[in-house]
Amino acid sequence: MALVYLALLGLKPKDRHKPVFVVASDTLVETPIVVNHVNNSLEAIERGAKRDKLPITSHKVVPKTTETFWVNLLGKGYPAPTRSFRWCTERMKIDPVSTFIKDKVSQYDEVIVVLGSRSQESASRAQVIAKHKIDGTVLAKHTTLSNAFIYTPIDNWHVDDVWKILRLCHLKSENTPHGIRNKWFDKYDLEWENPWGGKNLILWNLYKDSSGQGECPMVIDETTPSCGNSRFGCWTCTVVTKDRAMESLVQNGEEWMKPLLNLRNKLAETTVIEDKGKYRSHIRRDGRMAFKTLTVDGKKEMTEGYTYGPYLLSFRQQFLKELLETQKQISEVSKETELVTVPELHAIRHQWLNDPNEPDWEDSLPKIFHDIFGFDLDWSIDDTNQFSHEEAKLLNDISPRYAVAPQMIKKLIDLETSMSGLSRRTGIFNKIGRLVQQDWESPEVIIEKNLESRQNQMRQSKEVISISEELEQLNKLIEKEDLL
Repeated sequence: MALVYLALLGLKPKDRHKPVFVVASDTLVETPIVVNHVNNSLEAIERGAKRDKLPITSHKVVPKTTETFWVNLLGKGYPAPTRSFRWCTERMKIDPVSTFIKDKVSQYDEVIVVLGSRSQESASRAQVIAKHKIDGTVLAKHTTLSNAFIYTPIDNWHVDDVWKILRLCHLKSENTPHGIRNKWFDKYDLEWENPWGGKNLILWNLYKDSSGQGECPMVIDETTPSCGNSRFGCWTCTVVTKDRAMESLVQNGEEWMKPLLNLRNKLAETTVIEDKGKYRSHIRRDGRMAFKTLTVDGKKEMTEGYTYGPYLLSFRQQFLKELLETQKQISEVSKETELVTVPELHAIRHQWLNDPNEPDWEDSLPKIFHDIFGFDLDWSIDDTNQFSHEEAKLLNDISPRYAVAPQMIKKLIDLETSMSGLSRRTGIFNKIGRLVQQDWESPEVIIEKNLESRQNQMRQSKEVISISEELEQLNKLIEKEDLL
């Protein structure tokens, strides 16, 4: 950003005619201290651009409410992200930026996306940068968006080079034989003032505190290492085993973030293979148990093992309670920090009321919120939810007498309620059939039924083969008789 700003300052005013959009992507679960710095930086860039008459505007993009971390994890029950199921990055980080870029492409026909990616960050990053380069230019093709090109001005820089430029990223105007020109100011600024008026020393301290190295050495020559290799991500991230950046921030004075680290670690515990059954349903959101398969002699065969489905509603309710309690606790220290937004709470409630496996007849979310904060939000009235805690308890009590799952009865009643009063009830029997055929029993019963079903299929297959062989023998006998 500093290089782009300085480059624009170096142009004559008449040449500054192309708009420049500074875009920051906020997943809504970014590390709070980083969010604060980004927000302050965007505001400072906007002010500096107006002061210097530069065509720069700053923008922050966020995921759609239906695609946020908490709506998917607590609302729909998506399991915490892992290396093998990283559902979060695209919908929360990439899609909002892509939508912004597409909007600008439709407005201006073509755009150049300037990124601070460096080949030294990782081998995979280096491969991506090299793979999409356009020969003879400094640009690369965007991997998914047409008419969008990538420019990585520091792709060959070392991390130390980045810190050096951040210490020297301001210019001064001087009279030259060619008129007034902006030239590099070659003395270190103790507070590392950047061209738009902010202080890069704040960024330095942020990386220093998250690196776990203590004091960062000043980058003054090629032999002095920096601590700029720290990586900031979502505070909820469970893809990594430990969030060392968060741990270091807490150890270096940001103790108010300790409750966030505890919540993150609790979420990470749910990804332990041996413990998944404590937190997650044995059936998926489509109502079926997904059995694992084993390839034998080139053929896939089902096993008694199965993959777990979404988080149980009881776990989601308890975790939301702890999340809101943490929100209340840290608001006393950092009022601007919002762990879960009001629109997200409404969306989570909607998902709970309409959960495909465990509909929340008790409408528990408003009560959870009120118990913690002592007031109510402007909750919408759900006309389809005509039952309460009493009806749910009654159903849970009598269902075992008839060997039926109370959740199935709830979903059947919800279906009837949703179609009540319609002049045409098209497809209702198909919907009833799909609900009845879902796996509502316990894992043991479903596994036993599945085993019995497979045995029946094998028995039927053998019978079909036997009958086919007998028919073949009969055909041969008939052919012989015809020859005689």
